[in-house]
Amino acid sequence: MDARNEIADKISEFLLLIKAVKLNVAEPFTWSSGIKSPIYCDNRVTLSYPSIRTFIRQAFAKVIQEEFGTVDIIAGVATGAIAIGALVAEEMGLPFVYVRTSKKDHGLENVIEGRITPGHSVVVIEDLVSTGSSSLSAVKALRQQDCKVKGMVAIFSYNLDKAMHNFERENCLLYTLTTYDTLIKKALEEDYIREGDLEVLRKWRENPEVWGN
Repeated sequence: MDARNEIADKISEFLLLIKAVKLNVAEPFTWSSGIKSPIYCDNRVTLSYPSIRTFIRQAFAKVIQEEFGTVDIIAGVATGAIAIGALVAEEMGLPFVYVRTSKKDHGLENVIEGRITPGHSVVVIEDLVSTGSSSLSAVKALRQQDCKVKGMVAIFSYNLDKAMHNFERENCLLYTLTTYDTLIKKALEEDYIREGDLEVLRKWRENPEVWGN
């Protein structure tokens, strides 16, 4: 197993250990996009565990250095990736900003909080990617300020086809520390889910917008 796969396997193990992953077929979770899902992954729980958040912070830095090289700024997507994004920026000794989903309705009405310079290169940090819509809104906001967005790194993605198409359309590279397939495989190994759950999870990911109906 290479280093990247080892990281993916370990993070999946951590997410299951701290019960950041929830499975409920009878009463599916509803995402902000309206999609019904039998599985939900709350990566913000990792912040409560120092050793786990340290592992994730260092894994982010490793991927960024390997895939993007020199970077001027780390940007976190509000609100889920503000804390982990700041930790990654600290690890790499880089400036940090975060991007709101919409501009404030008071004060300076900022969308981007922090100091950015047009022309500087940015890597965006996300805790989780579902359809990619909210994540890519942050990318667009940074590009509108003439930042060079090199790509995005997330802890986890459901690897939905819609998300992949959205990132391709916006010409934005996406790397994830662990994957849906790795997480489900590890969940089965750890008896977190049963064999019978696999078919439900497979059908959901094939067509999540229809599955809930």
